[in-house]
Amino acid sequence: MFDPNIDVLKALENSGISVILGARNEDLQELASDPNFATNWVNTNVIPHASTVNIAYISAGNEVIPGPYATFVLGALQSLDYALKANNLNIPVTTTAALNVLGTSYPPSNGAFSEDSIHFMKPVAIFLAARQSPLLANVYPYLAYSGDPTHIQLDYALSRSTAPIESDGSFQYNNLFSAMLDSLYAALEKIEQSSVEVVVAETGWPSAGDVYATKDNAQTYANNLISHVSSGHGTPRRPGKALKTYIFALFNENEKPAGTEQNYGLFYPDMTERKVLPSMLPNALTPLLGLAM
Repeated sequence: MFDPNIDVLKALENSGISVILGARNEDLQELASDPNFATNWVNTNVIPHASTVNIAYISAGNEVIPGPYATFVLGALQSLDYALKANNLNIPVTTTAALNVLGTSYPPSNGAFSEDSIHFMKPVAIFLAARQSPLLANVYPYLAYSGDPTHIQLDYALSRSTAPIESDGSFQYNNLFSAMLDSLYAALEKIEQSSVEVVVAETGWPSAGDVYATKDNAQTYANNLISHVSSGHGTPRRPGKALKTYIFALFNENEKPAGTEQNYGLFYPDMTERKVLPSMLPNALTPLLGLAM
């Protein structure tokens, strides 16, 4: 959730569903500068639900770095962490990054944070490493493919190939999802924070709104993602490392601009099932695989 929604949190009580609870980007400055605001935020949005809702992570902002709120992320993390600890709550505090934090991403071993991002990402990564908290990342092979279909194979983007398609030194890649993740791991290594785990807070493939956004492609991507995450194989750069992943999204978002942004959902807003994602998805949900809202 990009911001706390009390009705949704109540609906999730005792469901066992893993939740990423987000603080709004617009609240980061006040969270960073006012400890009382952070305390009130935790008292209002976390404490009433902590015993009944499986809050896996609290994210200080979504896709904030780089941008006008980036300078407040570290302070917000520190304030939220302090407020949680004061209430004996050991919920990891982190932030969610898009892959535009990278200035270089190809090949994956060349992954590096951009000049606009590195001065914010390095202290954030140091904070996360010290607390053994993961970095959350939104990883969308669809966006990479739709932006460059001439040079990226559809089978690679959909994780449909069983044979390697891209080589990066000793690393072989048959899917773009792993390559994108490893470019972020390479960037973390370059700032000497290789211990930071990456959790995929969002990934998905839209089923309408673009020539590449079809139901078949959405189903194929979801099927292959589930198989990949469930296999325990990890990525070439992190073999055998669990890939904690949240599929976006539970609902179509009809209030977003027309196009693909409206068409990632498993359900319509009225709870009618869209029958886009695999029928076995509910049974596939595990501690490693969840749904983003």
